[in-house]
Amino acid sequence: MKIAVIGLGSVGRGVLETLAGKNIGLSVTGIADSKSGYIDPSGIDIKKVLMQKKKTGRCGDAGVTAMDVVREADYDILVEVSPTNATDGEPALSYMKTAIKRKKHVVTSNKGPIALAYKELKALAKKKGVALRHEATVAGAVPVFHTVEQGLAGNDIRAVFGVLNGTCNYILTRMAEEGLTYEQALLEAREMGYAEADPTYDVKGIDAAIKLVILANTIWGNGVTLDDVDRTGIDRLTPEAIRLAEEGDCTIRLIAEADKSSGLLRVSPRIIRKNHPLVVEGSLNAISIETDLAKEITLIGKGAGSIETASAIIGDLLFIAERYGRRP
Repeated sequence: MKIAVIGLGSVGRGVLETLAGKNIGLSVTGIADSKSGYIDPSGIDIKKVLMQKKKTGRCGDAGVTAMDVVREADYDILVEVSPTNATDGEPALSYMKTAIKRKKHVVTSNKGPIALAYKELKALAKKKGVALRHEATVAGAVPVFHTVEQGLAGNDIRAVFGVLNGTCNYILTRMAEEGLTYEQALLEAREMGYAEADPTYDVKGIDAAIKLVILANTIWGNGVTLDDVDRTGIDRLTPEAIRLAEEGDCTIRLIAEADKSSGLLRVSPRIIRKNHPLVVEGSLNAISIETDLAKEITLIGKGAGSIETASAIIGDLLFIAERYGRRP
C-alpha cells in the first residue's frame, strides 16, 4: 500500500526511519512538512529526503504544500503527524477530512482533531468505507486501542485509569526520590528533554485531559470534550505533600480516570499505594482498564519518543493493510 506523510517533526521522522529500515510492504508517495512538500507516485527515496530535511530544513519543493500532497498525491493511507492544535484541530483536521473524502484511510498521532472531532471523523470514515486509526494519540507505544478493540472484544469496559503524561510522572518521581521541590524537578525535566520551555500543557493536566477525552470517546462514543474533564495539575504540589504520602507507604501520581456508569472524567494528583500497578517510574505511562470479563488489565510502556510513537503508527498501518488488503 502507498502512504503519504504529513509532518516531519520527531514522530514523522521516526515513522520514515522505521519504514526505511524495515521491509513491510509500504511505499511513501507523498511527504510534506510546514515549509515544503514532495510527491512521487513511483515512490520516494526516504533516506534521501531525511538527509535533505536535515541539511535544508525542507523535505521538498517550497511550492508544494501539505494540502497539495493530501489532495493530489497517489496514496492509500494518510499518515497525519503534524503538531497538535488543541484549540480547533487545524490544519490537521482539514487534512484528515480531505483525505477521507477522497476515500483514503487515515492514521494519526495528532490529538487535537481526535479530541475535538472524533465522532464526526469516524462517521465520515464509515460513510466512505475507510479506516480512521489513532493508536499513537494516547500513551505512545502502549497499544491501548488495539487491546480494547481486539484483545478485549466482547468485554464491557467499565472504567479506565491512567498515568498519561510522562513529564508529570518524571517530575513526581524525582520529587519523591530526591526530595526535590516542584521547581527543581521541573528544571531537571527540561534539561532531560522531558519538559518544554513552557510546560503549562503538561503540568496543568491539559495533555492528560485531552488523552482522557480521546479514550472516553473511542471506548464509549459519548462525545465528551475537554470542558467535561475536572482537571487539577501538579504545579502546586509541595515536597511536604510527597513526604506525607511516603510516610504512609504511598506516593502521588497524576491520574486520569473515566468511569462509564457515573460519567466521571477527572485528572488530578492522587495518593496511591506504592505497590499499585499505576506507580510507574520516570517518563513511563500506564493504563488500567476495568472490564466485566477480564476484570482489570494494566498496560505499561513508553508514552513518548520518536521511535516509540512510530511503533503505534506502524501498527495501525499494518492493521489497515491486513484488513483492507495490500494494493499491488
